[in-house]
Amino acid sequence: MPGTNLTRDEAATRAAILAVESYTIDLDLTVSDKVFESTTVIRFSCSEPGASTFADLVDATIHEVTLNGRALDPSEVYRDSRITLDGLEADNELRVFCELPYSHTGEGLHRFVDPADGRVYLYSQFEVPDARRVYTTFEQPDLKSTFTFNVTAPEGWKVVSNSPSPAPEALDEGKAIWRFEPTKRMSTYITALVAGEYHEVQHTYVGKHGEIPLGHYCRQSLVEFLDVDELVKITEQGFAFFEEAFDFPYPFGKYDQLYVPEYNMGAMENAGCITLRDEYLPRSRQPRSFYEFRCSVILHEMAHMWFGDLVTMKWWDDLWLNESFAEWACYHAEVEATEFTDSWTGFANARKQTGYRQDQLPSTHPIAADNHDLQAVEVNFDMITYAKGASVLKQLVAWVGLEDFQAGLQQYFKDFAYGNSEFSDLLAALEKSSGRELGGWAQEWLQTAGVNTLTAEFETDADGRYSSLAVRQCAHPDWPTLRRHRIGVGLYDAVPNSQGEDRLVRRQYVEIDVEGELTEIPELVGAQQPDLLLLNDSDLTYAKIRLDQRSLATVVNGLSKLDDSLARALVWGAAWDMTRDAEMRASDFVALVLRNIGAETDSWGVSRIPTYAAQAVNHFSAKANRPQLRAEWERGLRDLLAAAEPGSDHQLTFARSYAGIAHSDAAIADLEALLDGSLTFDGLAVDQDLRWVLLTSLAAAGVAGDDRIDEELGRDHTISGQEHAAAARAARPDAEAKATAWEAAITKTDTPNETQRSIILSFQRPGQDDVLAPYVEHYLTAADDIWERLGTQRASTALEFIFPRQLASPELLERVDAWLESSPANPAAKRYVREGRADVARALAAQARDAVD
Repeated sequence: MPGTNLTRDEAATRAAILAVESYTIDLDLTVSDKVFESTTVIRFSCSEPGASTFADLVDATIHEVTLNGRALDPSEVYRDSRITLDGLEADNELRVFCELPYSHTGEGLHRFVDPADGRVYLYSQFEVPDARRVYTTFEQPDLKSTFTFNVTAPEGWKVVSNSPSPAPEALDEGKAIWRFEPTKRMSTYITALVAGEYHEVQHTYVGKHGEIPLGHYCRQSLVEFLDVDELVKITEQGFAFFEEAFDFPYPFGKYDQLYVPEYNMGAMENAGCITLRDEYLPRSRQPRSFYEFRCSVILHEMAHMWFGDLVTMKWWDDLWLNESFAEWACYHAEVEATEFTDSWTGFANARKQTGYRQDQLPSTHPIAADNHDLQAVEVNFDMITYAKGASVLKQLVAWVGLEDFQAGLQQYFKDFAYGNSEFSDLLAALEKSSGRELGGWAQEWLQTAGVNTLTAEFETDADGRYSSLAVRQCAHPDWPTLRRHRIGVGLYDAVPNSQGEDRLVRRQYVEIDVEGELTEIPELVGAQQPDLLLLNDSDLTYAKIRLDQRSLATVVNGLSKLDDSLARALVWGAAWDMTRDAEMRASDFVALVLRNIGAETDSWGVSRIPTYAAQAVNHFSAKANRPQLRAEWERGLRDLLAAAEPGSDHQLTFARSYAGIAHSDAAIADLEALLDGSLTFDGLAVDQDLRWVLLTSLAAAGVAGDDRIDEELGRDHTISGQEHAAAARAARPDAEAKATAWEAAITKTDTPNETQRSIILSFQRPGQDDVLAPYVEHYLTAADDIWERLGTQRASTALEFIFPRQLASPELLERVDAWLESSPANPAAKRYVREGRADVARALAAQARDAVD
């Protein structure tokens, strides 16, 4: 039975005979706190009268189904999340009246009661296939239509959808109805409804094509944290940039951005009704990298208004195109239109690394994956889609030229406005605008998996000059494609500046095309060997790079002498790749970080690189070396914290990182003293979020129990406080605490999604091997059926993040292998287990390397 799945072939069959004229959707949100009423009227035509098809609807209690005036028996026609429609006419009208449950998993129509004040907030989340949890649909992206929403809700609420919010009409018993105007033609997955006791602020953007109303919304308990002036500034900068770059007016009239609770994703590009995590309205101090990322999210969703919403993929095969394009576009816009002009450096330090990691897992796949059904879409919606895709599009822009790339986009938007397209349509537009043949490029980069590694091979003469220099390209044997790369090659020397301090200065730079296994660089033959030879200088391609021994020694001792932040990001990335690939000792990577992170200037470098070092300490170090390395990392972070500039991002990051590794008596005493105020660092505010970081670390160390956690929750009785408290309890190193946390996160089905996520991210802790050992079997037993019990979102969170990676051993690999052979688990569940297994194998290899002096 298909269940909630839908195949590409089924969608193509349905689209071949149907054209959808309109939806009229009546929702009554006043029925109860458990369910709402949904009445859908779909008007559609059929090119083959007499044919049969089906409509989609999930978890409904159906009261009435009427097709063309004929009453259908719900018990006969509604099965397996589908309503069978037989005997279609040329013109049809389907009416379905049902009750549907509110969600607490962030899918469908999510309902949230704010513990801070008891107010109620609803929001929808429909990507990929969840509009059918709120109204009856033909749930596929190429059956676009117009949508008219009529929403009954308490009269004091705000109600927001894709069309401008109308004035509510009063009804009896404190209710009101909002009758929205029909939308533009769009796909079901970008329709939206947000309703509740939201705070609203309105502005108007006046741009190239006229006025755009801008709304910003948040919970009442977050009003003081809604930095609306900054949010409006970014929004207006984005509109000015995109309307000019795309040469097409904003397509959906108004633009609301709603910050919503317990959100699974970063944000969602509902047409004109963007939903975002309300964690983007921070209540405590955050580093610049947080705001840089928030800016990228805002611009990412705005880019979707054109690429994804105005022009939509025909089927989810091309989901990558939506996300990869929006990801590239948001960083491009950040650099060109906002204060975050070095965003590509942050991309290299953080986002791109997630693509490299994902691309080296056994679940890697081409960017343009073969999504033959919705289950495949859910599995392939990952950082290859986002980070690798954006990196590859960045190469494409360099390949065809920015001006020609934009010209192709502009024509593409005009040709397919409010319609559907395939990647071949975009490729044709870019080929026409640039005059380049792109089919080979697409095959090479989009339809093959894996990441290449580039290594310098050279010989030097007696004077230390290159007598030969070449780039060796290799690939994993499972994904052996060798690609064409345009790369920069930089030669850097240690040169005294005017103050007599050595700086790493680029002496020479060349750009070359790498193709095949070995590419000679004749331009650099005869050049003096530099202190640092940097491949992929300027970060033009998507590939791992290796540092030769001289270069590695140079950067370990003095990466902070390299002033160019993007070049440093490439070195940080190369060193981290070498550590993960067991080519550099974990101890040496930690030394590199401790010696150089204090002088790092890129905001993402400052905040992300210490997390890599912590992973090197806790997972990649040889077990015999680990106690000493943990002590060195703890002591080094304490020194960095003490030396950091007061009030700086460095100081905040080092405080958080120090709390994360604290295990000695002295460090535990420091955390206690920071909490009670007897230890202070000038400029470091121990605000509520930092208090939770400190307390959770104390809980993990076994020195803060339930009473301390309850006391802190009394200070912070918000949803954030409840989530932090759940994480702190899950961190405790005793069997009872772990059992309670496991029950809430893995066994129970009613734990709110963000609470579940907080527990899972805190559950597996270094140094707790004994108490966690039984959870290998618990994990594998749960994985047998977790996908069916918890659903896609919560099951994937659990399987990915509660895998027992810190218990890495050959015995764990053997046990997981046996489970993979015998388990009846869903293929998607097995994918996450295979990924966890790959991480364990990588950790064991790195530990073996670290054990070698």
